[in-house]
Amino acid sequence: MTPENIDVLVIGAGVCGLTTALCLAESGRTVLVRTRELPTDTSSHASGAIWGPLLAVHDRILMWSHQTLSILKPLATQRGTGVRLVSGMEASRSVCRPHDWLTGVDDFELCSATELPIGFLCGWRYTAPVVDMPTYLDYLLRRFIQAGGQIERASVNSIHSVRGMAPVVVNCTGSGAREAVPDTDVVPARGQLVVADNPGVHRFFLETSEDSPELTYFLPQGDQIILGGTLEHGRSDTTPRADTAEAIISRCAMIEPALAQVRVRSHRVGLRPLRPQVRVEQVNVGGQHVIHNYGHGGGGVSLSWGCALEVLSIVELLAPALF
Repeated sequence: MTPENIDVLVIGAGVCGLTTALCLAESGRTVLVRTRELPTDTSSHASGAIWGPLLAVHDRILMWSHQTLSILKPLATQRGTGVRLVSGMEASRSVCRPHDWLTGVDDFELCSATELPIGFLCGWRYTAPVVDMPTYLDYLLRRFIQAGGQIERASVNSIHSVRGMAPVVVNCTGSGAREAVPDTDVVPARGQLVVADNPGVHRFFLETSEDSPELTYFLPQGDQIILGGTLEHGRSDTTPRADTAEAIISRCAMIEPALAQVRVRSHRVGLRPLRPQVRVEQVNVGGQHVIHNYGHGGGGVSLSWGCALEVLSIVELLAPALF
């Protein structure tokens, strides 16, 4: 694949970049992914993750998240995807309403006061896709390559630097959009989690809060369990901190005592790309057609397929004049 025969250049190989590239490649486009970090080194690789577009704002959030849900659910029936359907509880320490995007989830139900952990005032139960991100990113990459796509490792410090490489450039740089666009509305939010042996926990738990730097959640993934987490606005260091990991395990154990003595496998740190609004739009940069797809906050996995399909629809509108 050479610059002369690339239809679309996708910048970034996190979950949004890979999903977008995959959609484009499977539609028959010739796609090259250029990325500073391979999927195994991206913030997506460090994510939990569970379906639910937290910290993401846009008037199409409901549509994008439910499009993604409709694709993730069948993937949970296939081996090697890293996706599984897990039931559990989301709860809040203050009185609040369930998220709008839970509308239509088949088994959604409010919790009674006696079901809630101590200190929580409201909550609800439902079943959602829980995603083992290292496995899932490998699955997306394999499928992308099978569709004829290619990936290369190279830094893209500015959108201007790739002008002319392809008729269309899709910007999926996540937190990197702050410099690459540049877009100062993008702010990183550090998230740290713990990967541990699962002592027999089968249900997930999420604490609903977008204000506290300490988020409590655990996500069972077969023989391992993800314990989280943090939401540290403006922090971009990715070195795990021992005291943070200890606090995460302690908070999770207060909800589920079986987690008090877990054997830790590893620690992960990633950066959520927070933005006042998710950006999915086509712009002209010095004569280059650029489609932005970034700023998904904590909802990258949950919005990935919906936003990728949105990008595909934009490319198809541009196609008669470009390809």
